[in-house]
Amino acid sequence: LSLYEELKKESDALLKKKAVDSKPITVELPDGRRVEGKAWITTPYQLASDISQGLADNAVISRVNGALWDLDRPLEQDCSLEILRFDNEDAQAVYWHSSAHILGEAMERFYGGCLCYGPPIENGFYYDMFLDGQKGVSSAEFGDLETLCKTVVKDKQPFERLEISKETLLKMFKYNKFKCRILNEKVTTPTTTVYRCGPLIDLCRGPHVRHTGKIKAMKIYKNSATYWEGRSDMETLQRIYGISFPDSKMLKEWERFQEEAKNRDHRKIGKDQELFFFHDLSPGSCFFMPRGAYIYNTLTEFIRDEYWRRGFQEVASPNIYNSKLWETSGHWQHYSENMFSFPVEEDIFALKPMNCPGHCLMFGHRPRSWRELPLRLADFGVLHRNELSGTLTGLTRVRRFQQDDAHIFCTMDQIETEMKGCLDFLRCVYDVFGFSFQLHLSTRPEKFLGDIAVWNQAERQLENSLNEFGEPWKLNPGDGAFYGPKIDIKIKDAIGRYHQCATIQLDFQLPIRFNLTFVGKDGDDKGRPVIIHRAILGASWPLWLSPRPVMLVPVNPSCEDYAKKVCKQFTEAGFMADADLDSSCLLNKKIRNAQLAQYNFILVVGEKEKMTDGVNVRTRDNKVHGELSVAQVLARLTLLKQSRCRNAEEEF
Repeated sequence: LSLYEELKKESDALLKKKAVDSKPITVELPDGRRVEGKAWITTPYQLASDISQGLADNAVISRVNGALWDLDRPLEQDCSLEILRFDNEDAQAVYWHSSAHILGEAMERFYGGCLCYGPPIENGFYYDMFLDGQKGVSSAEFGDLETLCKTVVKDKQPFERLEISKETLLKMFKYNKFKCRILNEKVTTPTTTVYRCGPLIDLCRGPHVRHTGKIKAMKIYKNSATYWEGRSDMETLQRIYGISFPDSKMLKEWERFQEEAKNRDHRKIGKDQELFFFHDLSPGSCFFMPRGAYIYNTLTEFIRDEYWRRGFQEVASPNIYNSKLWETSGHWQHYSENMFSFPVEEDIFALKPMNCPGHCLMFGHRPRSWRELPLRLADFGVLHRNELSGTLTGLTRVRRFQQDDAHIFCTMDQIETEMKGCLDFLRCVYDVFGFSFQLHLSTRPEKFLGDIAVWNQAERQLENSLNEFGEPWKLNPGDGAFYGPKIDIKIKDAIGRYHQCATIQLDFQLPIRFNLTFVGKDGDDKGRPVIIHRAILGASWPLWLSPRPVMLVPVNPSCEDYAKKVCKQFTEAGFMADADLDSSCLLNKKIRNAQLAQYNFILVVGEKEKMTDGVNVRTRDNKVHGELSVAQVLARLTLLKQSRCRNAEEEF
């Protein structure tokens, strides 16, 4: 702190000197208005106050010439200015980053230890800490940490920004080997910035809110163990998660949302409906029980039908390859830590974590002609990735999985047509499930491989295909992979959360690495194909996919044989039908149990139905359709299943 104070005085003196020689500047606002200010004196917060005190009070951060900028940091030249509130995604990230610093200060006060990284994440923030020789963090301590955070907020500690030389920072952080690692390994410039709030000084690019008092409502809700930078051979760290909002009502809404999310957790549904489970003897590898396997196989057949209609050819490729394959593809150099590898005789082999290198071998195993392109290969092969045990989460982060993985080998001129086909495929699948989605075009990153003209041509074709697709999309400049641009697709779940599900990725580099070519139209000219990687599938439980579509409920024991007979008819027609033959249960209880178990249709059979070869139909939502013949119900449900109707209970 004393070294920081000394440097802060020097910085303030320099700023005052610049302010003395200040020159007028012009600031352009989002509505086109221009206002005047003074370089090294006028701040975004002052201009916001001049416009509206309400705007200034609700401001989280500013954007100056397109870059995020502290509200109290003086403007330096003519510029454009935006004032961002919490409803802006960038402002939320800043708000949560500032909250992470508050949490870091509380953790230092409570635990001591060494702070590591404390970033904002998609919903909230976390801070990692190394506790040498101490026990881990306990959720019982969250209340004490929150009390300390409230004290920090009440103090309204200003966030102060200071640029300091790397050499001085290494002295300042000599007590924390992790901050010194960041300085030595990540900071490549002579100077970098720190931010101070109260007693906490932290390496940080910023920017931040004006002061800690801007964080109005904050909650610590989870902790876990992790490794330094995710590497299992490094130190174990304690991670604490939090969330914050500028309004306590928003926090209460978030808590309600979390409770709803807990009820809809797929792990809970998987257990309740006996779909799948996991076991410590095979971590991250799902055991699909009969009903779960039914869902999996139904999804596979659904996609297989679509593949056939769209000109894809299904292939089956090996699970195990010599490491030389992965050296050729480049995965061994960058991904080997995430692969399961083992010695075989005198070589190293590995389970495949993706299908693309194997598909490259299939393309290149014989000469190819331009007439064969586009060549669309689909593969449902088993994939393995050596994810850290601490990151495994139900079916969303696993070590063994299968996906609707496909690779399209095409010419540069065919990219736009193929991308349109991929997007149409995506819409077809998502319409069946009723998913809404967001599209993002990620373009050439700073460090890219290949010819810039090829990149530009490909990006134009991707943009054209998105525009013709007709759905809104966002540009993510510079966020493409080093080997090609991509379209990312996020789907929205039942409670409004977005999840990265599908990706359509161009790849210029794998064809070069595997020396893939095709004979051109003139018979001599050899062309180089482009690869499109794509996978789009998601899941839900409509009738056609449901592991519990039909339950037969006999009114009394005398109707049980009839219930078993009807149940067999539905089973032979391709439905996973069940009959509740528990004679100790009353009728209403049986119906209620079937609804709680999420059977789409409950078919009640009594003496009347037995005499007329009928059933009395009701749904899991207690909609009563009444008495119909078994033949009518079978025909109707079969039609709804074949059409993959999303709301069969209503449409019946």
